[in-house]
Amino acid sequence: MERSTITAKEVAKYIGVHTDTIYDLVREGCFPHIRFGRKILFSKEAIDGWVRDQSNASVTSKG
Repeated sequence: MERSTITAKEVAKYIGVHTDTIYDLVREGCFPHIRFGRKILFSKEAIDGWVRDQSNASVTSKG
């Protein structure tokens, strides 16, 4: 059975950024996450949506 959540390290590798960048985005409140006490997890579906939204926003702002 595939997990429905992934870790910050896995998210960073998945979208090609440093883990610190993921935590910065979470702290700024601009990145979808799930908090269980001190543990922060991420839904791959939510991350895919966020990346898609960021791509759409950059295309819209350029043209």
